[in-house]
Amino acid sequence: MQLTHKVALCPTPEQADNFARACGTARRVWNWALGEWNKQYAAGQKPNAMALKKRFNAIKYSDRQWLDENGQPWLKTIHRDAHAQPFAHLAKAWNRFFAHIKAGKPAHEPRFKKKGRSRDSFYVANDKFRVDGKTIRLPKIGEVAMTEALRFERKILGATVSRTADNWFVAIQVEVPDAQFYRRRTANGVQGVDLGLKAAATLSSGETIEAPKPLKAALRRLKIHSRRLSRKIEAAKITAGFAPNARLPKGTRLPVSRNRKKSSATLAKRHARIANIRADFTHKLTTQLCRENQAAVIEDLHIKGMLANETLARAISDVGFWMFRSQMEYKAKRYGTRLVIADRWFPSSRLCSICDGKNEALTLKDREWTCPQCGTHHDRDHNAAQNLKRLVTATALPVARPSGNGGAMVGMAPTVAGKVTPARHECGQQDTSGQEKNCAHLCALS
Repeated sequence: MQLTHKVALCPTPEQADNFARACGTARRVWNWALGEWNKQYAAGQKPNAMALKKRFNAIKYSDRQWLDENGQPWLKTIHRDAHAQPFAHLAKAWNRFFAHIKAGKPAHEPRFKKKGRSRDSFYVANDKFRVDGKTIRLPKIGEVAMTEALRFERKILGATVSRTADNWFVAIQVEVPDAQFYRRRTANGVQGVDLGLKAAATLSSGETIEAPKPLKAALRRLKIHSRRLSRKIEAAKITAGFAPNARLPKGTRLPVSRNRKKSSATLAKRHARIANIRADFTHKLTTQLCRENQAAVIEDLHIKGMLANETLARAISDVGFWMFRSQMEYKAKRYGTRLVIADRWFPSSRLCSICDGKNEALTLKDREWTCPQCGTHHDRDHNAAQNLKRLVTATALPVARPSGNGGAMVGMAPTVAGKVTPARHECGQQDTSGQEKNCAHLCALS
């Protein structure tokens, strides 16, 4: 099993400059490789990433485009992995693209990376760096201070140095044994989780969890800093001889003043803080759900379609539905939690959790409703969470015919394989984790 520990770095100004140059090198090599790949494909050839790498290695110290103003190969001052790994990343990107096309999934071709828009990062192989306590020694850079020591003391597979706003981080991949990868649960509950905007998550137990909504709280200051940066960019256009609202020709670079750099850094910090608050909330919520439950049910939300709603798109993005699901999927493996994804067309909000009656007239603005068959008064979100929970604790719910207002499609409701019961150790004692697959090595450790 593999785990990654992302640690903040404390580089000196010279080291931060070396990081930025390495990131720029990785980006430029990616663009070169992608351009050559597209040329070969357009000519009817079959491109190969490793062949492109060999070709690049033959010219990188002699070709004019890879020499500095003094005619010297500037790539020699950058660690080799920064301009070697982009070829492997390009091969993976194309393989993923063709796999999605073959599977009928939405896909787009690998794209060129633009400075200031793409993520700044570069890779370092496991035999090229060394970690000693709160210090990491990187090639061509030297020893860089870390804010904390590496949590996992096992075989290191590699590292990726990246930048968020003006902060640098290193993500170290470590291969760990199963005993360190799997975690014990503290309870064996079963929970249905209904995601929403009014409450980030409504649980079948009746608990509602409010989202911090950091974007909404910081929107006013964010607009102010965005306007300040925009005015500086318009001033740079005028200085370069363009009209304020003119569309710049491709490849045009505007002069960058110190004030513009400061304004850009301030705006980036604002966005980073918003992302950190949202990630902190989602991590704590998903960890709690996986640690305290042996089974959890969530919906397969069509997030891309939801974001097409101009009225709700900002609020949906502020909650972070996609991040919630991705974290639930990998944390469920660590805690041995059974994660059930309800079908996208399952009418969790419309079904009565008492009598299975379906309210076809329910609209998005109806937060409460009364079942016309049994007379039970429901809170919309809590009723949906109860219906989701029933997918793993009771027999399959009835499936209605397709309808234009969100009814379930025939045959699309998930099947249920009986009730979920607390798991026990094979050694005869009650296990609070409920992880049948991992009980052997857990017993061996006890």
